[in-house]
Amino acid sequence: MKRLPITAAALAIGLAAAGTSVAQGPPPLVLPEASQKATVTQTVGLTEISITYHRPGVNKRAVWGGLVPYNEVWRAGANENTVLSVSTPFSINGKTLPAGKYGVHVLPTEREWTLILSNQSNAWGSFSYDQKEDALRLAVTPQAAEFQERLQYTLDDPTDSSVIAHLRWEKMKIPLKIQIDVPNVVFESVRDQMRGLPRFFWQGWNQAAGWCLRNDTHLDEALKWSDESLKMQENYQNLRTKAAILEKKGDAVAAAALREKAQKLATEVDVNLQGYQLLQAGKTDEAIDVFRRNAKEHPASWNVHDSLAEALATKGDKAGAIASYSKALELVKDDTQKKRIQATIGRLR
Repeated sequence: MKRLPITAAALAIGLAAAGTSVAQGPPPLVLPEASQKATVTQTVGLTEISITYHRPGVNKRAVWGGLVPYNEVWRAGANENTVLSVSTPFSINGKTLPAGKYGVHVLPTEREWTLILSNQSNAWGSFSYDQKEDALRLAVTPQAAEFQERLQYTLDDPTDSSVIAHLRWEKMKIPLKIQIDVPNVVFESVRDQMRGLPRFFWQGWNQAAGWCLRNDTHLDEALKWSDESLKMQENYQNLRTKAAILEKKGDAVAAAALREKAQKLATEVDVNLQGYQLLQAGKTDEAIDVFRRNAKEHPASWNVHDSLAEALATKGDKAGAIASYSKALELVKDDTQKKRIQATIGRLR
């Protein structure tokens, strides 16, 4: 059958029948933007940080004081708002803000610039910017930088609690330090998590208490969590957790009593783990004592002799390490472990 051409009138009738107004015009095509969209992200602790923006190019134009006029609020990008999203409370250059999304603007001058974070993050550029919606105004100083053709945001030098955000374009960059109160953020997260399924198991309460202990924070709450774990099941791990909390709070006598009680419940695996924790903490002699005791109590276990050998090698006692590795080699059945131990002995000789 011959296909007939679709006339404009026929198309209009078809669109009208489908509920589409001809007066609205044809639907727009989706085409590449001149200033393309980008997102940069970084996790700090449990906090997700991201900057979403569009990347205009220099295109041989005068940028500062030209394409971006001085003394006028600029969208810090192109098209829609540049948006900073942070999933927990944070501080930027020392100023604290709640979690949320913020529209990023800049007020450039020939000398000092002003960074603006707006509570309005859904606008098109800075055309509807209203100072009454400011969440933060901060004086910033531009720095000279290598030429950057297209505007770029980076999240650099991340640490356990901070990251440096940079706005980079042309021959200029602006650094902004974003900091997170990680211990408090994690504590609040753990407290929320303990309202869920982990609350029904001793391990969850012990893990929560142990995190506070390792980070020396919220020790009173950690002690309560430790007690919740012990109510469910007393064992080597949670008894030692409570002992360490009590010791940190200044009750050495009660801590010693709990450690003695824990030792009576300890399994081979528990003691071996204790030895490795001491070894990782740089307490090599204490680790060796723990591993020796474990080897004496479990002489048929290749693993305890292997662990003792590792600690002796760390101390520099090659002869002692070779002797313990040789004992482990006599007992081990797994071929992969045999090859590893043989190779280790060869390196020590």
